[in-house]
Amino acid sequence: MKKLYLNKGKEESLRRYHPWVFSGAVHHVEGHPQEGDLVQVYTAADEFIAVGHWQIGSIAVRVLSFEDDPIGHDFWVRRLRAALDVRRSIGVAGHPHNDTYRLVHGEGDNLPGLIVDMYGKTAVMQAHSVGMHVSRMAIAEALKEVMGDALQNIYYKSETTLPFKAELGQENGFIMGSTPDDIAVENGLRFHIDWLKGQKTGFFVDQRDNRSLVEQYSKGRRVLNMFCYTGGFSVYAMRGGASLVHSVDSSQKAVDLVNANVELNFPGDARHKAFAEDAFKYLEQMDENYDLVILDPPAFAKHRDAIRHAIKGYTKLNARAMEKMPQGSLLFTFSCSQAISKDQFRMAVFTAATLARRKVRILHQLHQPADHPINIYHPEGEYLKGLVLYVE
Repeated sequence: MKKLYLNKGKEESLRRYHPWVFSGAVHHVEGHPQEGDLVQVYTAADEFIAVGHWQIGSIAVRVLSFEDDPIGHDFWVRRLRAALDVRRSIGVAGHPHNDTYRLVHGEGDNLPGLIVDMYGKTAVMQAHSVGMHVSRMAIAEALKEVMGDALQNIYYKSETTLPFKAELGQENGFIMGSTPDDIAVENGLRFHIDWLKGQKTGFFVDQRDNRSLVEQYSKGRRVLNMFCYTGGFSVYAMRGGASLVHSVDSSQKAVDLVNANVELNFPGDARHKAFAEDAFKYLEQMDENYDLVILDPPAFAKHRDAIRHAIKGYTKLNARAMEKMPQGSLLFTFSCSQAISKDQFRMAVFTAATLARRKVRILHQLHQPADHPINIYHPEGEYLKGLVLYVE
């Protein structure tokens, strides 16, 4: 295994168990590791401090262990079993009315660069680093050992998440088993999961708890679900007793999917309609008196250079919604941009309320669910921010 040496004093973040080594901290590497290779990390004083995957870019090493452990089958089994234990302890794995959950959440489960979502007996695995891509078959074998009969299929979906400069020629596909069954259950509701071509792993697992909160507040309300994608919020609102639910997405494919999911749970229910329309245009022209609005846009800022533009986008979006909402309405508004802090998002919404000339109260401050844990040594893992607002 190749050895990487840090510049003097650059080991302090690793002593605090932060799982990244930035390229600027690297003094030199013995040999010529290939991207995705395992490297041992040493201080300038020649003291072992970590082992992880080597990668070209600003993050040079994603740390797998701060012990001098062999990274092999037993390592993957231990880490995956620990992740499963967490999901069992919080009640999302093995629940009779829920087979949809995140099993591995990257740094939050001490497996940086790896995502695994469970949909019934199918795991969708996603690599965000070359190292995890290189290790995918070893991880799949360990995953099968840990999950046993609860796992029949593994779909590998990393075509768009791996750095293109690595030139891996990666294609999505099953690496274990195969199934035409794309239906999974979340809190007793059924959803088609588009793991073949859908966003993320095919479903936004991270909004499960927030969808339940929408259900709780939907009775008798006229609900607008913007950026609806698979329609998760829409289906929960219908079960919650909404009098009307409208779903809007710029993608016709998403509109077809939300219609399929509504039909799967509420066949022939006339309360729901879906529209393929630009969000800003729809909000500008809408004349419905929606009194519960959900704004869950895609990430407006995927890196720090886009923060200023993103904040303007969140402000404009929320202001347009607030301007049209009747008194006593509820607004569920979110940001999934890791680059945007909670304070920045809250300020954008505050500015929107001012521009709309509305009195607004914060009822809830929302975040990602427990199966998307945040490593206490890696605060960057907190990415989902949300507010529930009472609009007067």
